[in-house]
Amino acid sequence: MTDSKDLLNVLWSGADVLRGKMDANEYKTYLLGLVFFKYLSDTYLMKVYDLLNDAEAPSLEEAQKAYEEVMGSDDAKDLLDELKSSLHYTIDPDMTYVSILKTVKNNSFNREKLQAAFNRIQESDVLFNDLFADVDLYSNRLGTGDGKQSATIAEVLRVLEGADLIHTEGDVLGNAYEYLIGQFASETGKKAGEFYTPHGPAQILCRIAMTGHESKKGLLAYDPCCGSGSLLLSCRNYSNEPDYIKYYGQELMPSTYNLARMNMFLHGINPENQILRNADTLDADWPTDEETEFDVVTMNPPYSANWSAAEGFKQDERFMDYGGKLPPKSKADYAFLLHGFYHLKPTGTMAIVLPHGVLFRGAAEGSIREILLKNGSIYAVIGLPSNMFYNTSIPTCIIVLKKHREGRDVLFIDASNLFEKEKKQNVMKDEHIDKVIEVYNKRESIDKLSYLATYEDIVKNDFNLNIPRYVDTSEEEEQIDLKAVTTEMRDTDMAIKDGTGKLLKMLGDLTFADEETKQAMEEFITMIKGA
Repeated sequence: MTDSKDLLNVLWSGADVLRGKMDANEYKTYLLGLVFFKYLSDTYLMKVYDLLNDAEAPSLEEAQKAYEEVMGSDDAKDLLDELKSSLHYTIDPDMTYVSILKTVKNNSFNREKLQAAFNRIQESDVLFNDLFADVDLYSNRLGTGDGKQSATIAEVLRVLEGADLIHTEGDVLGNAYEYLIGQFASETGKKAGEFYTPHGPAQILCRIAMTGHESKKGLLAYDPCCGSGSLLLSCRNYSNEPDYIKYYGQELMPSTYNLARMNMFLHGINPENQILRNADTLDADWPTDEETEFDVVTMNPPYSANWSAAEGFKQDERFMDYGGKLPPKSKADYAFLLHGFYHLKPTGTMAIVLPHGVLFRGAAEGSIREILLKNGSIYAVIGLPSNMFYNTSIPTCIIVLKKHREGRDVLFIDASNLFEKEKKQNVMKDEHIDKVIEVYNKRESIDKLSYLATYEDIVKNDFNLNIPRYVDTSEEEEQIDLKAVTTEMRDTDMAIKDGTGKLLKMLGDLTFADEETKQAMEEFITMIKGA
């Protein structure tokens, strides 16, 4: 079995080959794409051997040998049909990672064969359409000229030989992939917001969204801004029936969408349980057929993004029940919130990360917020520490929403001080996450940490949800003892006078070599006495 540390070391060595040639946002595509290709290829060969021998292959090389031999027999067609049916893709014997690695070792590697392998997988099933489109094997970023470009790819393939992607325990492979995505997010900085939600906020978001749904078989999870799929996949950690969860996700950026698809496979999600789409979430509603309402909705959308806010959206079912108001063009925050809320089941829970402005901004946003509060839709507001996310240093909050619940109270939690500082980012550790969940589940007022606001409290504050209005975290200033201060000042004054007297006596005992120096000292003594 391969443990997590060994696997991470090998995979990170692959990043070292590319680091320096391009920035992290680019080389993550190459490394994660090639890791995924190796995973598909190795999985394929092991399946071949199992079908032929009803046993696990002793090695990938033995599986490769068995595959090459059977392809010249009458059994080849039946084998390929079975592989296509069970895995949804096929690869020729000379297109496997094992075969291509041989060419690397004997210095006969050419990128055309690897590109052909990518193409074969992509053409096998709609699941894999354009999956490797971002892995440009002919990019000048890899080096100048054909030789250097090929050498770079070959070196990554050589390094990945040490990564056993098949014999891994549990979620080791998926977690390793998730770790790489997180590391790339850290290196990429501001560009990372589009594909990764840091561990702390992600775990809080998913634990809250999954509360009460832990034992549901066939749970439906939805993320309309799914990025690399990390939020959706985190929901598995809190389910007693993780194999039956169906994941629906939509992502605007094609490269990030491909990353989410790879991430799903590497976490062992069955193809029929991953329904991902590359499109603009706000532009047109989705999903509109099959399942349209979900038990769990998690979201970390782009903050204060632009959107069209066209008049036609007033007739869109997602936005039509909010007094004819649409979120402003320059701030799509509530557009994302309302989209996700529209797709929430009456028994479901939604958790979304947004900037604090959504809690108090007026105009259309204020009107929408008021209607949500009057309907009892906002269940909790959790303030997170600042500098948590790679794409912004501003503080953010988690808003929890439910439909058709009894009561209109809102729980406020101020978790802004629950973090540790690490390098460039503030990080929420497990103890911080557990504390937030504990307070959330208690749903009561705790001094300087939480406040369960009644609907009347909310109305008194004109539907403003700014957390400091409800949770007072200020510390009382220590009272000043004027008598002690006076005594201290008197003692200090006496000490100064005593010290000055001793200094003057010492200066008075001095002798001088000339009249000029003596006169200068007398002036200095006069100045001290005057002070």
